[in-house]
Amino acid sequence: MTLIDTAGKVLPPRFVARLAPVFGHLSAIATADDETSAAQRMAVIAFAIRIFSAAIAFVSQIILARMMGEFEYGVFVFVWVIAIIMGNLSCLGFHTAVIRFLPQYRTTGADEAIIGLAATARIFAMLSATLIAATGVAAIYFLGDRIDAHYVQPLFIGAFVLPMIALGDVLDGTARANGWPVNALSPTYIIRPLLILCFVAGAIWLGRMADANTALIAALAATYLTTLAQFFVVTTRLAKRFPTQRIEIHVKTWLMVAFPIFLIEGFYFMLTNADVIIVGIYLPPEKVAVYFAAAKTMALVHFVYFAVKAAAAQRFSALVSGTDRAALASFARQTVQWTFWPSLLVGALAIAAGPFLLSLFGPGFQEGHLIMVILFAGIIAKAMIGPGEALLTMAGKLKICATVYAIALAGNLGLNILLIPVWGLHGAAASTAGAMMIEACLLHIIVRRQLGIVMFIAATALPGRHNIAREAE
Repeated sequence: MTLIDTAGKVLPPRFVARLAPVFGHLSAIATADDETSAAQRMAVIAFAIRIFSAAIAFVSQIILARMMGEFEYGVFVFVWVIAIIMGNLSCLGFHTAVIRFLPQYRTTGADEAIIGLAATARIFAMLSATLIAATGVAAIYFLGDRIDAHYVQPLFIGAFVLPMIALGDVLDGTARANGWPVNALSPTYIIRPLLILCFVAGAIWLGRMADANTALIAALAATYLTTLAQFFVVTTRLAKRFPTQRIEIHVKTWLMVAFPIFLIEGFYFMLTNADVIIVGIYLPPEKVAVYFAAAKTMALVHFVYFAVKAAAAQRFSALVSGTDRAALASFARQTVQWTFWPSLLVGALAIAAGPFLLSLFGPGFQEGHLIMVILFAGIIAKAMIGPGEALLTMAGKLKICATVYAIALAGNLGLNILLIPVWGLHGAAASTAGAMMIEACLLHIIVRRQLGIVMFIAATALPGRHNIAREAE
């Protein structure tokens, strides 16, 4: 039974007639076996998971803020953001290097290299995260008197979660590279936040204080449980898909790609999260809570970009390694369309509902509405370019990507240092939006000059002679 047949049973005929082209397109995506349709399917699944996870995260953050109060909630999110950043950096770029190499190895039938790559990525991530965690614990111990007292114990707890965050990111990359979006995204974005909320509620019910320490212990337990379950599932599927008894290790080759990715994603992760950390350094935890609530409310718009990037990475890798440059340019323009229009719609709806959504966190959170508006300006600037950095990364332009993010991060940090003391939370939002605009402009220019592809929403909507000439070249 087709989608149109199913819709005919529950919708009036006039609506079915109007929606027939949409249902036809969705049916084509669901049944076609070409690479573009596969990427579209993965984008749809990833986007659906991220929308569902956004609802879970939003509701769970509201409940946590209500249970803990602005101060303790602000301490929790400050430490948790640091843990997520450091855990991601601990992967040393291997979680994305897996996406870079695995599809190519699968095409050539190099199963031994696939298993070796997966094992090497996990070992590097775990060792690196453990070393960083140990260093962090030592630094907190010796410099604890220079850190605000309300952050010391939460930071100790947060350090112990780093190895599992790093391992989870590597497993995410492995699953995405194999086209398993549910195994890749649901543990981190659905299961873990639900477990954190349940564990916090259970701890409070058993008599624990509703403070940042309780929330971080709950996050620690939820992360270990989720990651270990994901490890079992992904490892089992990987062994069934690539049943080889041998492994090949190409550490030098992988490091040559992973390290530049580490720089790129390190700068990128700092770029997207530095505002929360700097707000925590300059302003009290209550302000961190308000800023984080506003950013979390706008997170659904980011999910559009994330879903398209997650789906497009494999396809970019395959097209870049081929000879059909016109197909690469065409697919790149499609990803801009997939990114911009949903981002514009979702962002407009989020801002319209902003005052009500922020009020759910508590009476002191509504000042975050203007923060949402400012952040949206930067988000839509990035959406106008689409996943340009994913294209550059898969095309081997890793140093250029690192440079772009380094420039944007430097601008972000500089603007935050200048504007937060003057404008407070609005200065932090303006700094982040400004950094996003810098990043979007640089990516547009570099993709055009390096690859001859115009990734810009106006160009994709109304392709002109210049674009056609570029494709002909």
